[in-house]
Amino acid sequence: MNLTMNRNVLAEAFGANEGTALRVKQALLVVLGIAALAVAAKIRVPMWPVPITMGTFAVLTVGAAYGPRLGLVTILGYMLVGALGFDVFAGSSAEAAGLSYMMGGTGGYLVGYVAAVAALGMLARAGWDRSVGKMAAAMLLGNVLIYAPGLVWLGMLYGWDKPILEWGLTPFLVGDAIKLALAALILPAAWKLVGRARG
Repeated sequence: MNLTMNRNVLAEAFGANEGTALRVKQALLVVLGIAALAVAAKIRVPMWPVPITMGTFAVLTVGAAYGPRLGLVTILGYMLVGALGFDVFAGSSAEAAGLSYMMGGTGGYLVGYVAAVAALGMLARAGWDRSVGKMAAAMLLGNVLIYAPGLVWLGMLYGWDKPILEWGLTPFLVGDAIKLALAALILPAAWKLVGRARG
């Protein structure tokens, strides 16, 4: 397993890579990333047994495209915006937002978002985002990192005698498999486009 983390991530493949221009580019990417996460969280695609929300797709894609450091700044910025009460999460609304929403049933998944972004960023830095197979494996790991704290938090919040897996895992597996496949195709394809543009 190659985890030598010296490869460029997609966000470094265009635009400035040093000086003030780099900082401006990074700031713009963080703002765009937060906006993309907020919009994706609200997208609901009809699907059985439950609609697919695109929040996890955006989280994992941002992690892979931005790398570990810029990805973490972006996801933490997104969490801060949500903590301030803005309606940026999949289940938040004008009536349920901010820290009270974040400490509810979705809280563990939000912690998982941060871990998944860091992991996807590190794997992208190791070059896993250039191969469909490795990208699929990275996305699978990212999903595990989201679900693990999510399910633990549900169990702690509501009790382990409740159907935690039925509430927080099994209804979403079909949709997550589709999102995983989509993301595993998009990132390597984007790298091919970058290569052609440079060629």
